[in-house]
Amino acid sequence: MPPSPKSKITFLCQDCGHTSPRWEGRCPSCGQWNTYVEYSPPKAPGQRNGGLRRQSQANVPVLLGDQPVDGGRRLSMGMPEVERVLGGGAVLGSLVLMAGDPGIGKSTLLLQFAAGLAAEHKVLYVSGEESGGQVRLRAERLGIAGASVLFLAETSLEAILGQMEVVQPGVLIVDSIQTLYSDATPSTAGSVAQVRECTQLLMRWAKETGVPVFLAGHVTKDGNIAGPRVLEHMVDVVLYLEGEAMSNFRLLHGVKNRFGATNDVALLEMRGDGLAEVADPSAALIAERQSDVPGSAVVVTLEGSRPLLAEVQALTNPSAFTPPRRSSNGTDFNRMAMTTAVLGRRASLSLGNQDIMVNVTGGLRINEPAADLAVALAIASSYHDVPLAPNTVFIGEVGLNGEVRRVPQIERRLSEAARHGFVRAVVPKGSADAATEFPPSMEVVAVSSLREAMAAALPQVRRVRAIQDSA
Repeated sequence: MPPSPKSKITFLCQDCGHTSPRWEGRCPSCGQWNTYVEYSPPKAPGQRNGGLRRQSQANVPVLLGDQPVDGGRRLSMGMPEVERVLGGGAVLGSLVLMAGDPGIGKSTLLLQFAAGLAAEHKVLYVSGEESGGQVRLRAERLGIAGASVLFLAETSLEAILGQMEVVQPGVLIVDSIQTLYSDATPSTAGSVAQVRECTQLLMRWAKETGVPVFLAGHVTKDGNIAGPRVLEHMVDVVLYLEGEAMSNFRLLHGVKNRFGATNDVALLEMRGDGLAEVADPSAALIAERQSDVPGSAVVVTLEGSRPLLAEVQALTNPSAFTPPRRSSNGTDFNRMAMTTAVLGRRASLSLGNQDIMVNVTGGLRINEPAADLAVALAIASSYHDVPLAPNTVFIGEVGLNGEVRRVPQIERRLSEAARHGFVRAVVPKGSADAATEFPPSMEVVAVSSLREAMAAALPQVRRVRAIQDSA
């Protein structure tokens, strides 16, 4: 009897999916260190079907104009804000990955999706983490226990695919991808090889049948999706559900979307009956703001295609240590440090002995440079212990030379600010010159440097300095 061949062991990069016949300290594809893990490829090419009874037809080249289309049909989930993040609803045959910290509400939101879709489509909810009784208790708490949702507690992908051939669902929801395993890959559930293989098979099934698939994904302690980084490249849409541990608000970020705008966000509120949409996120984010205190500035940021008002808070305090402490929550720390250096060098603020803390309220994270001016003026306001000009928003990117640089879509930003009662805006001169129309109720102050912005935002400090200079 001939000896059975040994299974071939290769090494897989968890960040980019690059494979190598030997272990390497640094991935030659993405350049990351210590990301290689052992990976056993499927035993035989014939087993990659993983229970799929439908055999793929041989593909032949067809003119792009002759390719079949479905007319852009999308499925409604009964949550307009979430549908906007997806680009108008779930696309047929799409693969949607929702990631988030444990207990953030991923399973709750997916169950609400299932109930909303079940009104017009046959929905199969597959759980590898909870029993049917546990999911039913959650559904009763959400008030959707009567929804016509089919439930399956299973972790074997072959068994799931077999049931889907029988049930023929119109929507598939899997909670979560890290709990599934395929017999074609000899490794434990949740491993890099299993996550990659199971996602590949589900993606193939979704494209062949035209059924949208929603996947829940775990995240690591670093905030990255567990499994290979190639997982995010395989799926069509990646959603992140984020929020502060002690806050009722949750932010649903669309960080990847092949069918719509990226970086769109929906604000959700966790209630006793599930996650409810917040129709006006800007009003909720600045609802508790105190306008007459130092260190508070309002910026209009763009999250995807939507302008949002956010409050930037700053606190300066003489430091007892060397070097002084710097912290940033909700903004990029490096940009905050850069803005602090510009304030010291170009605006003559002595911040070298000051602890500086910057925070964006409501759990929102601002990544665009348009918040630089609001961060700088909030720090200056706290340093002088003088409130900023009331009912004013501050928009602009700050350069290393102290210039205030233009930002895109200034008209949409100011329209959102005017809608919430703001009557004054400090904006870059380049953006003001390029704009065609401003809200009639808005006074626009165009500035070209950080010093001009401080003079417009802190008139009390300007008057005191003028008196000191004359004396």
